[in-house]
Amino acid sequence: MSRTLAEWLAYQEQVNVRSIELGLERVGTVWQRMGAARPARRLITVGGTNGKGSTVALLEAMLRSAGLRVGCYTSPHLLHYNERIRIDGSDASDEAIVASFERIEQARGDLPLTYFEFGTLAALDIFARAELDVAVLEVGLGGRLDAINIVDADVAIITTVDLDHMDWLGSDRDSIGREKAGIARAGRPAVVGEDAPPAGLLDALGGIGAQVQRAGVDFHIERLAEGWRWRHRDGTQLELPDPALAAPVQYANAAAAVAALHALPGEAMALRDMAVAGLRNVRVPARLQTLGGDPELIVDVGHNPQAARALAQWLDRRPERRVHAVYGALADKDAGGVAAALGSRVAHWHLAGLDRDTPRGLPADVLAAQVTAVLPAAQLDRHADVGSALAAARAAAQPGECILAFGSFFVASAVLAESN
Repeated sequence: MSRTLAEWLAYQEQVNVRSIELGLERVGTVWQRMGAARPARRLITVGGTNGKGSTVALLEAMLRSAGLRVGCYTSPHLLHYNERIRIDGSDASDEAIVASFERIEQARGDLPLTYFEFGTLAALDIFARAELDVAVLEVGLGGRLDAINIVDADVAIITTVDLDHMDWLGSDRDSIGREKAGIARAGRPAVVGEDAPPAGLLDALGGIGAQVQRAGVDFHIERLAEGWRWRHRDGTQLELPDPALAAPVQYANAAAAVAALHALPGEAMALRDMAVAGLRNVRVPARLQTLGGDPELIVDVGHNPQAARALAQWLDRRPERRVHAVYGALADKDAGGVAAALGSRVAHWHLAGLDRDTPRGLPADVLAAQVTAVLPAAQLDRHADVGSALAAARAAAQPGECILAFGSFFVASAVLAESN
């Protein structure tokens, strides 16, 4: 009897005792056994420390505005597993995902796959059967040894490089950059989305032989009185509306997305029209998503110091008001670095334990110790879970103030589920 989607997901967690096992040999072998069909006519991969999900969404909105059939693979999900695999803006059905899992199970034999590898293969398999014009694939962890790297992209994007997943990728930006460069291919465009990338990233891209398109060198952002201008060194200029997504960092993500489409081989597309439509129509859940109310509730998946610096920049550009933070973190994240980046912008921290949600989650007491180590005078309270922390923040916050819930997809998903 066929398993349900929920039963398949539970089963996958038993197939490989390791939740993360980097390497391409096992997943590549299974993909070859499945026929290794090309997932779409054109492939774009998006890697980096932060900004991947937003960049995927920008690309999706731009490409779909041109009437193209687009598939997107992202992770993790917020409320439903199906969110990870989208075709033409709609989540894949349980039936399509289950059917793909059954094909993967038949092909893998005795090869152990991780939960993420099952999902990656399912996305590629579903896309290959959907007659897509373009597939946009978010890289899960790193790049060189991530399961996504079993396919060759026409264009690769590396959004940013910062300190995260250091147990797997290295202890400095140069090492992490070298790993992320692995999604690029010789002779094909590789878009670097930040102005000051680490030398390790650029060196690795040069060693691969990629055609590097670098922010601040090959393409530029110019803020205008209304909107902004994207300018390429080949003379192409586009005057564009402000991104619908909040936060100043979204200009860099949008610029990288436009650069990728500009570089996409063999395409003759109305780039300005695509970019304008995409910027106006793009929506991404839990990226500074406003859920309304007074005090206003805002949810974001930012979970490392670089993301926290972007949150701080966004707060600095808004009218000053008292901020209550609902914050939870995983054990492999730099919670102290996150707290330091936000500093006195947060008036009160409502700390949520995530140890009930995942073995990787920090208990509230441990999280509190990390926050107070960098902010000794921080006003904070501890809660067993996100729901309790959110309830406390709502009780404490006054009209005109703000509740910012962030720190992990587990935080964002709990807040969104409670708000639905």
